[in-house]
Amino acid sequence: MLCHGVNFDKELNLKGLNMTKKNPDDSVREEQSGTPEGVAGTEDAIPEKKEPEAVTEMASDALADETGGENTSKTEKTKKRKRASARHEEEIPADDHVSEPENIELPPVDYTGYTKHDLVETLVLLVENRPPSEIRNDVERIKSLFYKKLKQEAEERKNKFLESGGKIEEYRPWVDPDDAKVKHLLEKFRERKTDYSKIQEAEKYENLKKKYEIIDKIKDLVNREESINKTFHDFRALQNEWHAVGVVPQTSLKDLWENYHHTVEVFYDYIKINKELRDLDLKKNLEIKVLLCEKAEALLLEPNAVNAFRALQDYHNQWREIGPVPQESKNDIWDRFKEATAQINRRHHEYFEKQKDDQKKNLDAKIALCEEVEAIRNEEMKSFREFDEKAEKVVELQKIWRTIGFAPKKQNNKVYQRFRDACDAFFEKKRSFYSDNKELQLNNLQKKIDLCVQAEALQDSTDWKATSDALIKLQKEWKEVGPVPRKQSERCWKRFRKACDHFFNKKTSYFNELDTSYEDNLKAKLEIIDELEKFEPGAEVQKAFDRLKELQRKWTEVGFVPFEKKDEIANKYRNALNNQFDRLKIADEDKSILKYKTKLDSLKVNPKASRKVRNERDKFFTKIKQLESDIVLWENNIGFFAKSKNADTMIREVEDKIENAKKLIKTLEEKVRMIDQSGLDD
Repeated sequence: MLCHGVNFDKELNLKGLNMTKKNPDDSVREEQSGTPEGVAGTEDAIPEKKEPEAVTEMASDALADETGGENTSKTEKTKKRKRASARHEEEIPADDHVSEPENIELPPVDYTGYTKHDLVETLVLLVENRPPSEIRNDVERIKSLFYKKLKQEAEERKNKFLESGGKIEEYRPWVDPDDAKVKHLLEKFRERKTDYSKIQEAEKYENLKKKYEIIDKIKDLVNREESINKTFHDFRALQNEWHAVGVVPQTSLKDLWENYHHTVEVFYDYIKINKELRDLDLKKNLEIKVLLCEKAEALLLEPNAVNAFRALQDYHNQWREIGPVPQESKNDIWDRFKEATAQINRRHHEYFEKQKDDQKKNLDAKIALCEEVEAIRNEEMKSFREFDEKAEKVVELQKIWRTIGFAPKKQNNKVYQRFRDACDAFFEKKRSFYSDNKELQLNNLQKKIDLCVQAEALQDSTDWKATSDALIKLQKEWKEVGPVPRKQSERCWKRFRKACDHFFNKKTSYFNELDTSYEDNLKAKLEIIDELEKFEPGAEVQKAFDRLKELQRKWTEVGFVPFEKKDEIANKYRNALNNQFDRLKIADEDKSILKYKTKLDSLKVNPKASRKVRNERDKFFTKIKQLESDIVLWENNIGFFAKSKNADTMIREVEDKIENAKKLIKTLEEKVRMIDQSGLDD
């Protein structure tokens, strides 16, 4: 640009947007203030400064200095003016305006995969080695993730405590040493940020001083007696120096720019820059402003209204730095930029309005939770069970509270304090009730000591199943016993837990040692199945029958097999044995009994078989009683058949029924006897 700040179109009143360059913390404060207001005023709201007329040619005395005297003819003067103008164009670089640097924004670091310790170490590196303005977002994200993980770990510890039989009111939160370290680092970061802000403020006043010194140097240019080209290049260097200086205090901004524009106007009036050079400068300024309009319009597609609003502030700062544009394009280009600004500001305003509605809904939800806890607090509770149930309800309401977002800033702390006071009052009421029932707690303590004694008596037992059931029963009884004095609670619990752990650890070791024997048992049973599949009964049925019974006995003597193979190997054995029994020429009743014995042997390894076997035993008894009743009825009916026709045929049929029923009764009685001997119905 060749005319930075000359006859600035109209001064933009952008105080509502804080359009001055500022440190990153200023933008944060704007966002936190929740003010979704747009540009406070438009370009037309500022009185228009008088723009000096475009000079069509340089002053004759200035040209005389350039060309060699006042006596030169008019024709020569005209030629020399052209040569002087050409020299201006040659000597002034075409790209002497400062191009806008590209803001390459690196994606934020993803800390979600970091462990809690990694987050702390990263925070140390950031706070110790990076400027506060560069790490604010990283610090906030690390802080949020750290406390989320800390909260999750605390919840896991609490849940583990509760699952192991602890009471919620007995739980004591675990203090993480990293928590204090993080708090110290955050405090250090805040101190560094405060110091950084003070330095930034001092730099602003230093920048203000430098800019006024540059204005004084520009004023001094009009008093020089040297070539206009040299003076103009010095002016351009001062302009570049002006734009290189950083931000200044907001309160001094307006006066500073008015002073600067006035001084520049005086300078241009002095040198009377030629119209061609000025038109070129105006054209370049227009091109830059068109590009800014396009960038502002592109922000309408930005999904995040806050990010779009922040970017717009930067574009307005750039617009302020750009000089005037051709008069005929002045209003059109400003209207285009102003329209994009209005739409972005409207979106920003609507975003904060929606945020207000959401916060109002959150406030209503939190007030409802407060009222619910206050109602629980005011209830009359007369037993430990009632207090425990209400305590669980209050804890559940606290979890719901944590899922609700922020309420409006003015009410957020107040409603939180109300909720916390109600919760504290309830738990204080609960503690008072417990302390007033010390005698009951002492009785509960004695009950738990008795349970400890019983558990210790069982801890060395090797009857794994019975003892496991007994200890599990004692654990259930422990949970049903009410609270005990706080001083003895932990010690009593550790004693009971120690006895239980002692037994179950021994049981685990024992069965771990059995794992290798299970594989040997599996191999032995597979050999029996293979022998059954290759079995040849031969001509002598009794010998074949005895050999099959011997294989049954061997199978029963083999111990357990791996659990995942249990059902498969049992089914394979049962099918192979039944196939061989079917091949024997023995009575159906004997086959039924032998097959049922195989079934019972396979059920012995099933821990849930007892109920099934008991149900079968009951069905067998019911069937026996029914058959005995039928036999009595059939025997009575035979006496009536003698008086009827075809009596012999009917009598034979009934006698067959009676005979079959007696055989079935015998088979069922044998199965009942086998069940009783197996011990599965205990």
